[in-house]
Amino acid sequence: MAQEREIKLKIEDVKALLGRLKKLGAQPVGAGPGRVHEENVIFDTPQGGLAKHGQLLRIRTMTPEGKAKSKKEKTKPRVMLTFKRPVTRPAASDRRPVPDSSHKVREEIEMEVTDAATLTTIFEGLGLSGWFRYEKYRTTYRLPGSKAWARGLLIELDQTPIGTFLELEGPAAAIDQAAAELGYSKRNYVLKNYLTLYIEECRRKGVQPVHMVFS
Repeated sequence: MAQEREIKLKIEDVKALLGRLKKLGAQPVGAGPGRVHEENVIFDTPQGGLAKHGQLLRIRTMTPEGKAKSKKEKTKPRVMLTFKRPVTRPAASDRRPVPDSSHKVREEIEMEVTDAATLTTIFEGLGLSGWFRYEKYRTTYRLPGSKAWARGLLIELDQTPIGTFLELEGPAAAIDQAAAELGYSKRNYVLKNYLTLYIEECRRKGVQPVHMVFS
C-alpha cells in the first residue's frame, strides 16, 4: 500500500501566497486555470467502525471549472475512490524508518471509478452510509523541473467553507523546503483533516456540525 505524506497550511492572505507561488515558478496543473470543484463523501458503518480504527473510505467527484477546449474534450467529472489507514508501525527488527511526526503520513489506496452512484449503492448494500459530505475548490500547482528538490511535490490550494488552506504533498524534504520558501515553518503545519477542522470551527461558532458545504 502506497504512503501519502502531507501537511496543511492555513492561508490568511491568498493574494500574498499567489505572489510567492508565482516567484517560485509554480504553474497550475490541468486545463484552463486548473481550478476543480470537489464533492467528497465519507462512508462508514453506523457504529463508526472505520473511524475508530483511523480508517477513511471516500468517494470524490472532481469537476473542472471553465470551458473545454473543443467539443470532443467535454468537461466531465472524474470520480476517485480512496481508502486510507494509519501507517503500520515497523517491528523492532524492521529497519524501515519511523514516520516523521511533523508530517501527516498514511497508507493509501486510490483508484478511478466510473460511477459514483452505483458505488454508493454497493456501499449501502454492505451496511455503509455516506455520513459526511464536504466541498472545496482545489487548484493544483507544480514547480518547474529546474527545481530538482521539488520532484514529486504537489502544491494544492483549497478554498473551503471554513477558509483557505494550502496542502503540500510529497517527499518530506520537499514539503519542508516548499513551506520555508513560501514563508512558513513547522510550527505552522496543520495535520488535522477537514472533518476535524470543520467540527472545531462549528464549536467556535456555536453551531451544530452537519456537512461542510458552500451555502
